[in-house]
Amino acid sequence: MTDPTPATGCPAHPDALPLSGPRYQQTPAELYRRMRHEYGPVAPILLDGGVPAWLVLGYREVLHVTGNDQLFARDSRRWHAWSRIPPDWPLLPFVGYQPSVLFTEGAEHRRRAGAISEALSGVDQFELRAHCERVADELIDAFAGSGEADLMADLAHPLPLLAAIWMVGLPGAATQDLVRDLTASLDVVEGVDPVAAYQRVQDRIQHLVAQRRSGPTADVTSRMLEHPAGLTDDEVVQDLISVIAAAQQPTANWIGNTLRLMLTDDRFAITLSGGRRSVGQALNEVLWEDTPTQNFIGRWAVRDTQLGGRRIKEGDCLVLGLAAANTDPQVRPDAHAGPGGNHAHMSFSHGEHQCPYPAPELAEVIARTAVEVLLDRLPDVVLAVPAERLVWRPSVWMRGLEALPVEFTPSYAVGPAR
Repeated sequence: MTDPTPATGCPAHPDALPLSGPRYQQTPAELYRRMRHEYGPVAPILLDGGVPAWLVLGYREVLHVTGNDQLFARDSRRWHAWSRIPPDWPLLPFVGYQPSVLFTEGAEHRRRAGAISEALSGVDQFELRAHCERVADELIDAFAGSGEADLMADLAHPLPLLAAIWMVGLPGAATQDLVRDLTASLDVVEGVDPVAAYQRVQDRIQHLVAQRRSGPTADVTSRMLEHPAGLTDDEVVQDLISVIAAAQQPTANWIGNTLRLMLTDDRFAITLSGGRRSVGQALNEVLWEDTPTQNFIGRWAVRDTQLGGRRIKEGDCLVLGLAAANTDPQVRPDAHAGPGGNHAHMSFSHGEHQCPYPAPELAEVIARTAVEVLLDRLPDVVLAVPAERLVWRPSVWMRGLEALPVEFTPSYAVGPAR
């Protein structure tokens, strides 16, 4: 990075729209519809600091980009705009090259992603559900007697992280400090330095890897170390951090967005105290209509090409508009009827760089368990504020609530033995 001066405009994109502001935070679906109408399936945008990029809005276009790694690659070092990126650029943690599976390509990506997939495949989903039930009960026990809670802070955020920690085999004694540091490294936590927090997380993962290298057990870390791909300790450390991070924030918002839907939509609210099919329907509807990962940065063009009627130049950055693609009328002309049992959404992306199998299944086990245990324990739970007062977090990348305050009849009994 030779020039720390951020871009102030984009001569090639005179009509580019800044990818920021409250329009993305509160009513993104309406904004995506307007952008699609004005720009088509690929829109010129400006990232933080006026850095130009493309937002891929069309379902077929997102499918094309994610399915053509040789043309739209993942290694961000291909970007031609690095000279315009300042060292404190807000998006640097997401696009700055790291030696993790997220930025690998071709055979190297298949080697690393294959090891992750097979390690995750070894997770017994019945054991995972049982573990999540116990954790959910413990979390709910902490607030059940008060008659009120913030379901984001008290349930949705900690449960996926605790599940991920269990899957990789981290000892329970380190859980509390690790949760704090992981949360701080992934998000803003007042009074905690995110860089120092990330370093502590990395140190703990390195210690875990060293332990499992000398004495493997039945966990994801051990299976990655024993995989025929022959991953180095450093590769396992980097990829475990990616796995834990990917499990936490999206799954937490999937839980929160699902609870919000069920507490505000009469189609689901009327079955809160009985039906179980509605939980699965709500989880699927959220992935289509309010997906946790709204936009993902990104892909970089390997050579000049055409996409959605736009001329894409070598080194251009493309942002995957996953939420916009899910509501593309070209593939969902009957979107008003709801998604039903359709699972062809883009919420877990597509292609070689999609969430590795069986990560989406594991995330659903975690999310479904959180919702079902809450409704079992507190069947009369209701919002503590009008639905219109719920505040979405100020992010164009993730879709999640700042808080989900609820009220219920206090319960002083601890969770059942499961």
